[in-house]
Amino acid sequence: MSTLTVSVVTPDGPVLEGEYEMVSCKAESGELGILPGHIPMVAPLSISAIRLKGEGDSNRIAVSGGFLEVRTKTVTILAQSAERPSEIDVDRARMAKERAEKRLQNKQDQMDFKRAEMALKRAINRLDVYENNF
Repeated sequence: MSTLTVSVVTPDGPVLEGEYEMVSCKAESGELGILPGHIPMVAPLSISAIRLKGEGDSNRIAVSGGFLEVRTKTVTILAQSAERPSEIDVDRARMAKERAEKRLQNKQDQMDFKRAEMALKRAINRLDVYENNF
């Protein structure tokens, strides 16, 4: 079966590179499924999991925004941060989730509310990728 060369890169360096049959992710405009031969495109990513399906294996990576570039046989993900399930510090993610939930209860400062909302999304995404790795 035909494959895509997928690269996930952060400002700290490469996180993953490999051959996969399908990439599934959440762009700001909605869910995307990318197969070999997909039309070229660039899309901003939401805080979500990138799902990679390969021959005999599948991976999930937690990303905190960034961009996806698709070419005929390659997919490049430039993420602000990206973590494999094995790299996620579950205790730290749970504490971040609790802190964000407490800050969301205080709705006086609109800027702090937005930051807390984003922190909560990142923590939930990290926990979801860790707990639902297939």
